[in-house]
Amino acid sequence: MTKKKPLILITNDDGITAPGIRKLISVMQKIGDIVVVAPDKPQSGMGHAVTVTSPLMLHPFSSENRHPEYSCTGTSVDCVKMGVKIVLGRKPDLIVSGINHGSNASVNILYSGTMAAALEAAIEDIPAIGFSLNNYSIGASFDGFEKYIEKICLMVLEKGLPPATCLNVNIPDLNGSEIRGIRIVRQGRGFWNEKYDARTDPFKRNYYWLTGFFENVDTDEDTDIWALNNNYIAVVPVHIDMTSYPALRQIEQWGLDNFN
Repeated sequence: MTKKKPLILITNDDGITAPGIRKLISVMQKIGDIVVVAPDKPQSGMGHAVTVTSPLMLHPFSSENRHPEYSCTGTSVDCVKMGVKIVLGRKPDLIVSGINHGSNASVNILYSGTMAAALEAAIEDIPAIGFSLNNYSIGASFDGFEKYIEKICLMVLEKGLPPATCLNVNIPDLNGSEIRGIRIVRQGRGFWNEKYDARTDPFKRNYYWLTGFFENVDTDEDTDIWALNNNYIAVVPVHIDMTSYPALRQIEQWGLDNFN
């Protein structure tokens, strides 16, 4: 008897025509039966936004491939919800998001639509992985590390993930032969040092562009930042429970439970 192929839902936040998702599709075709539901336009930096004040639309997307593809007028999280509840009508075996144009290591995960899609899957207890390349250019090369993506996906399908957990996978911007391997690491501590560039339009109205640069404040060798900087693919298990358990125990000592 032929073994049934896993059903894989693919999405991203850069839009359905982005080179990153096209590469991810080509890799996933080797693993299972795929369905694509992705935003009809870029949704980067939208985090876990969900569309609630306007209707959503799905449009069949024509491609050279034979698998079903749909563009969605919403966010990457909307795409997961619509993909599971409308297009598939059931939970897939795996949801993959990406390949994102740009790193989602460290604090970037909080802003990332790519990882929001994977976290939405984790909320639904669907195994999920977000893939990102440490190159923000639309012309970035996504060649040379396909075997690593395939291996990680096959291991998740075989071994599963803990409940409410997904993987954040960040790939260094290197030729595949230069990648030193895979590291299972934690999220590094860092932040964006930001400012707003103030400008004036032809009608004398002020407007602002957000600018800034990322600062790493974590030099330990068990972080995603260290792994990327040292030519490793960084794999971080991410849980939807955002409770700070050390702070929980500390704040319990304040005695607020006895206040009335």
